[in-house]
Amino acid sequence: MADVTFIILTKNEEINISDCLNSIKGFAKRVVVVDSGSTDATCRIAKSMGAEVFYHPFENYARQFNWAIDNTEINTKWTFRLDADERLTPELCNELHGILKRHGEDDVNGVTMEAWLYFMGRKIKHGCHNKRKLMMFKTGSGRIEDRKMDEHTMLSEGRSISCRERFIHYDFKNMTHWINKMNWYATREMQDYYDFINGKRAEADLNNEIENEQNAIDTTINSTRKNKFEVYYKFPMFLRSQLLFLYYFIAKLGFLDGKEGFVFNFMYHCWYRSLVDAKILEQRKYNKPFEKTGDLK
Repeated sequence: MADVTFIILTKNEEINISDCLNSIKGFAKRVVVVDSGSTDATCRIAKSMGAEVFYHPFENYARQFNWAIDNTEINTKWTFRLDADERLTPELCNELHGILKRHGEDDVNGVTMEAWLYFMGRKIKHGCHNKRKLMMFKTGSGRIEDRKMDEHTMLSEGRSISCRERFIHYDFKNMTHWINKMNWYATREMQDYYDFINGKRAEADLNNEIENEQNAIDTTINSTRKNKFEVYYKFPMFLRSQLLFLYYFIAKLGFLDGKEGFVFNFMYHCWYRSLVDAKILEQRKYNKPFEKTGDLK
């Protein structure tokens, strides 16, 4: 087995957890599941499949994951960030085995990967941006930046390399759950927007100038955020979400993914972004203290 500890955060993931754990069976030396109060069979299933299960109340994704790093006594060479609705493929595991052998003692401290997104059972090949994220890092060299939304794993030292093979992301349980999740995300996105325009920055962003002297900062992450806050949000409210949908559905060929592709692109790029704008407008009108988003129900 690879000298890797997987950290998986859960809340009512009985529909996903078995397939997730099976996808890393024989590869993971240790699996840590940090649950935030599941009322279904998630924890029982995880324990039965050999995972160590911990409980911690949820604040946000970053703090939950960083709590796992600090409190579950990880002593493997590498740590791996995996969500319950994500799967590794055999091809990706083989590639990772080679990376572990080649880069165990050098300055490669992180590995980034990209997903194939499945929505309503269909592989979405067009019209969406399958974000590459840093998922595996040498233990002690990585943490997730403390943001309400769009949080990334950041390295404290060394550099990262990319995998060719992709993991699989099943971003769908049913439409009701997906809509509830998008509503939950929209509140956090609105709060992140106001943090930005009010001059508040995430802890990792504050350290970027220092880190830039030592490490190569992920330019893709910085470019994406710059486009969102300095380009997208400059367009008129509500119009920008419609333009975004047209861009991904037509210019990026999202229409080639059939009905499922239309539902995904419309709901994510138009409906969800319009919901974020509605929450921004509501906050602008009433200026209420931010509500705690808590965990997704």
